[in-house]
Amino acid sequence: MEKFTKLTGVAAPMPLINIDTDMIIPKQFLKTIKRSGLGANLFDEMRFDENGNEIESFVLNKPAYRNAEIIIAGDNFGCGSSREHAPWALLDFGIRCVISTSFADIFYNNCFKNGILPIVLPQEDIDKLMDDAERGANAKITVDLENQVISGPDGGSIKFEVDSFRKHCLLNGLDDIGLTMEKAASIDSFEAKHEAEAPWLKAV
Repeated sequence: MEKFTKLTGVAAPMPLINIDTDMIIPKQFLKTIKRSGLGANLFDEMRFDENGNEIESFVLNKPAYRNAEIIIAGDNFGCGSSREHAPWALLDFGIRCVISTSFADIFYNNCFKNGILPIVLPQEDIDKLMDDAERGANAKITVDLENQVISGPDGGSIKFEVDSFRKHCLLNGLDDIGLTMEKAASIDSFEAKHEAEAPWLKAV
């Protein structure tokens, strides 16, 4: 998993509330177990019409936001089904951070497991960041995970909270497998000791 330390990028404003996981990645694209390629269908039903043509009014189709790495979202982002394809699609598109007043629990947890930082802020802070984001590509936002600070284009800053364990995992690029591999030496030591004490249990 790619480390998340400090991100400076364009923030796309998406004030719509209750953006669910089926809106993020519709069910017809869930047939794959690969994490790559899903970005092409991120927000598919909002980005494209029935003929596959881009809907110009959708924020990520606008020139200023095509390379957005941050989403400033409305309340209850990621609600709906628990599909892990939702953070996969966001990440494959290039989104590394989503900022909202609230997230659905399962989506929130899945973000951390896939290298995306979800940040919860009060509505007044979201309103300020939404205003910054609406200014387009020239108004980049910096998210500093180490210091837990969001810096706006005008020099203002907003502190945010994040669980210390999840922060550690993101800063070091550790998913569930990576966390297990941190204990590789202890696992090897246990297996060697166990084999010496009970050699008849050794796998053939």
